[in-house]
Amino acid sequence: MDVPAVPEKVDPDALTAVLDGRWAGLKRDVRAQMSTEKFRDTIGLDVEAHRVQVLDQLRKLAETDRPALGFDAAYGGLSDVGGSVMSFEMLGYGDLSLMVKAGVQWGLFGGAVQLLGTAAHHEKYLRRIMNLDLLGCFAMTEHGHGSDVQHLHTTATYDPSTREFVVHSPDPGATKEYIGNAARDGQLAVVFAQLITGGESRGVHAFLVPIRDDSGAPAPGVTIADCGVKAGLNGVDNGRLTFDQVRVPREALLNRFGDVAEDGTYTSPIESDGRRFFTMLGTLIRGRVSVGGSAGCATQRALTLAIRYGDQRRQFQRPEGDEVVILDYLGHQRKLLPALAKTYALHFAQEELVAALHDIASDAPEEEQRELESRAAGLKALNTWHATAAIQTAREACGGSGYLAENLLAGLKADTDVFTTFEGDNTVLLQLVAKGLLTQYKEHFEDLSPLATARFVAEQLVDTVMERSAAWKFLERLTESDDASVLFDREWQQRLFEDREEHVLSGVANRLRGAASDPFGVFNSVQDHVLLAGRVHVDRLILDAFARAVSSCSDPEAAALLSRLCDLYALSTIEADRAWFLEHGRISASRSKAVTAAVNALCGALRPHARTLVDGFAVPEQFLAAPMLNG
Repeated sequence: MDVPAVPEKVDPDALTAVLDGRWAGLKRDVRAQMSTEKFRDTIGLDVEAHRVQVLDQLRKLAETDRPALGFDAAYGGLSDVGGSVMSFEMLGYGDLSLMVKAGVQWGLFGGAVQLLGTAAHHEKYLRRIMNLDLLGCFAMTEHGHGSDVQHLHTTATYDPSTREFVVHSPDPGATKEYIGNAARDGQLAVVFAQLITGGESRGVHAFLVPIRDDSGAPAPGVTIADCGVKAGLNGVDNGRLTFDQVRVPREALLNRFGDVAEDGTYTSPIESDGRRFFTMLGTLIRGRVSVGGSAGCATQRALTLAIRYGDQRRQFQRPEGDEVVILDYLGHQRKLLPALAKTYALHFAQEELVAALHDIASDAPEEEQRELESRAAGLKALNTWHATAAIQTAREACGGSGYLAENLLAGLKADTDVFTTFEGDNTVLLQLVAKGLLTQYKEHFEDLSPLATARFVAEQLVDTVMERSAAWKFLERLTESDDASVLFDREWQQRLFEDREEHVLSGVANRLRGAASDPFGVFNSVQDHVLLAGRVHVDRLILDAFARAVSSCSDPEAAALLSRLCDLYALSTIEADRAWFLEHGRISASRSKAVTAAVNALCGALRPHARTLVDGFAVPEQFLAAPMLNG
């Protein structure tokens, strides 16, 4: 199959310019800073030595201006939220334990003090957090409640006689679990607990609780346990925390969204406990955004290693006697190049997400805030799932060499595996995405009388007719036309993704009509459909972001190459879900085969540019020092 022309040569720097986007200057500076530090490999380090090394590197980071990027200028920060997220994402090119520990200190702990606290907290703590004079923890997750934060068991009961909160773990399930910085280095924790005052619970709030005294011993009433050796990220001192009637002053409450007066009276600018809870959590999405971006950087590193290896490793002979470079095999291209295309696609979507996070006003409408939270949830899920799959593929593509610790891929596999779990379990996050999308159907679920049900079914029927008479007329070109060039039509690709999203979402809404009678049972029975709705929505966002990046590229050769890479992302995604497209009549059997042929052809056309495409990531060379690339 013929594919649109690909230029003979593209400057990788032109690709880097597009990838770096709005924060290109900052990224150049970060790469330069990375290059001045000798990369100290973690291979062979025991847990304690790894933790010592990571803390030492964290202190070197604190000597730069990077930790200050995300904090308010009034307290010594630089007020550059997007730059802060970008700079810490780039730590994903190196030791991911350092990225996680930095994220805990300045993103989660420092971010919670800044975003949930008020001026008194900012003045007292932010400078000390930035310069690492005060190391902290973010104690949210419990043994019995991971994703279900709203129902945490830890309590903070106000005692008006002493003007203190009493923080307590009432049962083993309330143990704070997997808390970064807790096992070794943390001094102060942001503890999420059910606020109780006057005998009434006002929902989850955040409190500043000392966990160690000046000597480093656990504070009175605080029990600290070490989570021990993990599958990866052993440079992070994860620990468990429990509290036995620990008293903290009234001012320990981070009181931006809710406060308690001396007499115990509770006040809040947000009347609803539920809305207050979700508003509070919504301010803390930077960590979720950063995890997705760091997973992307780790994926870029893995694919750079694998493609460089595949571009030099030879195996088996041609009939004329020469051994074949393994990246010349279609099977090898099929492993790596669609993964590379998706990595680019996710990168551009991530860049747009960070820009939206940076630009959103603190008083933005609630709908805008929720849309941002939904995008952050969906992209974190797809970024981390892709990292898990792509790094495994990269390991396999390097054979036994990829299994050796010295060649870095095994460590990347181990360190990124948990990314699918922390900062929100991916399955739960996709449900959050779908829930946001279903708000447009809310009016149909508020009134489930026979008349309302009939109206809803009628509207669904109208939608189906419209689908067959409008969008379908455009899409049916794929099914009926003999011109295979339609596969490379960007408008067709985007319309097909939009159509799939709309169809899946309306199908979920239709199946949820009976939720009033048995909300849990009905929702549970369609959970697979809900998750599909979340995924296809994010797929569409990713394709649209890639298309915009191609359009914004000012270098003609780079734009042409990126356009073909975008085709590969779109068509390989369609190929992976072609059962759905076939079942729903969006493509015919012959066109399904044509999609596969197009993916094969694109792999062949892009193969000469594979090295250029990974060089465009500009992963610092010190993080690519794998012995397998030396021979």
